[in-house]
Amino acid sequence: MALAAKGPVAIGSSIPNSIAAEGPKVVVPEENGEMADIQDKEVSMEGLCSISTYDQWTPLSVSGLLPKPRYKHGAAVVQQKMYVFGGNHNGRYLGDIQVLDFKTLSWSKLEAKSQVEPSESAGAVPFSACAGHSVIQWGNKILCLAGHTREPAESLSVKEFDPQTCTWSTLRTYGRSPSSRGGQSVTLVGDTLVVFGGEGHGRSLLNDLHILDLETMTWDEFETTGTPPSPRSEHAAACFAERYLLIFGGGSHSTCFSDLHLLDTQTMEWSRPKQQGVTPEPRAGHAGVTIGEYWFITGGGNSRKGVSDTLVLNMSTYEWSVLTDLEVRAPPTSEGSSLVMYTINGENFLVSFGGYSGRCSNQAYALKASLKPSVPSEQINEAESNGFAPISVAENSSRKVIFEIEELKDVKPGNRAYNSKTLGQVATDEQNQIEDRLNHERLQSLCLKQELADVENRNAELTEELHLVRDQLSIEQTRASKLENEISEIQERLQKMDTLEKEFESLRSELDSTVSEEEASSGNRTHRSRGFWRWNG
Repeated sequence: MALAAKGPVAIGSSIPNSIAAEGPKVVVPEENGEMADIQDKEVSMEGLCSISTYDQWTPLSVSGLLPKPRYKHGAAVVQQKMYVFGGNHNGRYLGDIQVLDFKTLSWSKLEAKSQVEPSESAGAVPFSACAGHSVIQWGNKILCLAGHTREPAESLSVKEFDPQTCTWSTLRTYGRSPSSRGGQSVTLVGDTLVVFGGEGHGRSLLNDLHILDLETMTWDEFETTGTPPSPRSEHAAACFAERYLLIFGGGSHSTCFSDLHLLDTQTMEWSRPKQQGVTPEPRAGHAGVTIGEYWFITGGGNSRKGVSDTLVLNMSTYEWSVLTDLEVRAPPTSEGSSLVMYTINGENFLVSFGGYSGRCSNQAYALKASLKPSVPSEQINEAESNGFAPISVAENSSRKVIFEIEELKDVKPGNRAYNSKTLGQVATDEQNQIEDRLNHERLQSLCLKQELADVENRNAELTEELHLVRDQLSIEQTRASKLENEISEIQERLQKMDTLEKEFESLRSELDSTVSEEEASSGNRTHRSRGFWRWNG
């Protein structure tokens, strides 16, 4: 079953604001289009607009009461504000909601209320204390899914926050809900949410895939083909061309990953794209946002160190590059930091907050990105020739023939009226032939793509089997070495026993000889003294 591709793109637990590729306006939901125009005219060189340098992280000078330092929190942008939910502070789960106004760069704290029935009274209630959750911008509201809590639930709940009324509500869902978890990725693809992986009860790692249809609020678990990513948590996910889900990195209990996986949400097939450019370091706990075809990755760490570079993946070519580098302990390099994107005056800003790099942080950094989306929506099909949907070169030839047909239609008829008809018929025949060749080449491309995918899957399986055999061989070699040592010890003990046995036999012979001599002497004495005791006395 294919997923519908209708809405904006969002990633992991840090969701970007909508992207304006064609104009300099602040992008907000359609129903507030007039507000977007007004905001754009009012914005001056204040707030984020005061940043002039491209592709460099800049600490923001903020006002207001700073939030508590934290990591593994969630953040989302609605209009001109970044909303930060919960997180982990020195091992304690947080349940507060903090807001950073991008225009004034001032922090404030919200006191949220629960949405209740009219007959009940609404009191101030905190956001449920949790960490490792995912927050998603959905129109003018924010959705929150999963996360680690003090009292784990059996299934994953979906909550909705309305910034205008400052109220929380738990949404009713249908179907079989996924099990409760934290450290998963939640990605917005059209009108659906795609949940992948995470860490469940008992620290069990997951690699299951669940889909929530936001129109019907129904959960479904899809059957996929190909080789899915191994079980993991703290990875990053992104959506490209409103169809392809990408999973990068993450970690298990013993290792961190740097692999890239792709899921075609129309065919529900997993594959491993061939990566180009720089080789990313393994990492977990990183964050990411997209700007057009560019996927920005910041922070994270592995068993050796924190990762200091800010990476960019061109999702149309799978080419990695390093955008900038920082000191290892700077907040944008931390594990569990949040990353959002905000567009204003035609400029795209990445905003990183919090994280853990030996200690928790409550600092906010911003980066003005120089990269601009270069693939308009009408050109996505052409960009897909790099790996998604191959297009034959013959297609250009068919377009040339079509242009020639249009020219022939404009030619004025000569003395013979049927000339134009004859030329048009010839061009039509040529077009049909080229279209036939084009269809044939497309079919061959699809067959080759399928064969390549099968070979890659088989290669991945053989590689995994080879690793297993090598591990088993190493275990057997270790056992053989131990057995050899034990045999050597036993042989030494046997040699010692042989020596002792010989000595024992020698002593026994001497003892027997001595006893025989004593018995002979004793017999003589008995004959003379009439008994041992009497002789002894």
